Amino acid sequence: MALALCLGGCGSLLQGIESPKVSVDSVRSLPAGDSGPRFQIVLRIANPNARALDIAGISYGIQLLGRELVSGVSNQVPRIEGYTEEQVTIDAGVNLLELLRLLANLGRSRSDALDYKFTAKIDFRGVLPTQYVEDSGSIALN
Repeated sequence: MALALCLGGCGSLLQGIESPKVSVDSVRSLPAGDSGPRFQIVLRIANPNARALDIAGISYGIQLLGRELVSGVSNQVPRIEGYTEEQVTIDAGVNLLELLRLLANLGRSRSDALDYKFTAKIDFRGVLPTQYVEDSGSIALN
């Protein structure tokens, strides 16, 4: 009976938790190193919940035309209090092979738009489940 009460209580903790809103604030190139082009990307994470989010780490990727070109991770994420937002800086790398494939495809096809997809995985400390965030759309080229 105690186990059932405990499990019921844990389940009620997870109800009503909305995914954080993640957006890209800025992108800055870093000095080139041995591993190729690198970028510093500033993400804005907004907490739409009353309870604070204690984030253990975040990983994300940016795809263009279905090819993941940029990816990054960070475990340096501040605690985000309820109904507030914080900036998180992530160093990201470019997948050079995918970039070359993308450039080859762009040279062969004529399109007025470039489809993109942003995905992020946010892991929390404690009992909150992993959250997945996704945004996609098109960038007009003309």
